[in-house]
Amino acid sequence: MGRGRQKAKQTKVARELKYFSPETNYRALEQELTSHSHNDLSDRRGGAAVDTDDTDDGDYGRWLDDDER
Repeated sequence: MGRGRQKAKQTKVARELKYFSPETNYRALEQELTSHSHNDLSDRRGGAAVDTDDTDDGDYGRWLDDDER
């Protein structure tokens, strides 16, 4: 296939992708976003939930100013 045909085909495919808009199921999206809490997401990733306790800052504490603690 020559370069002109190849470029025309790529342009056609790119144009189809640009203007393609699938039907979006907003109800399913809303349910998915609201059904998971922060702990559920961290468990799926294999990590622990973020600790919001300000008493033990670990290594990060030395970078905080006194008014940020």
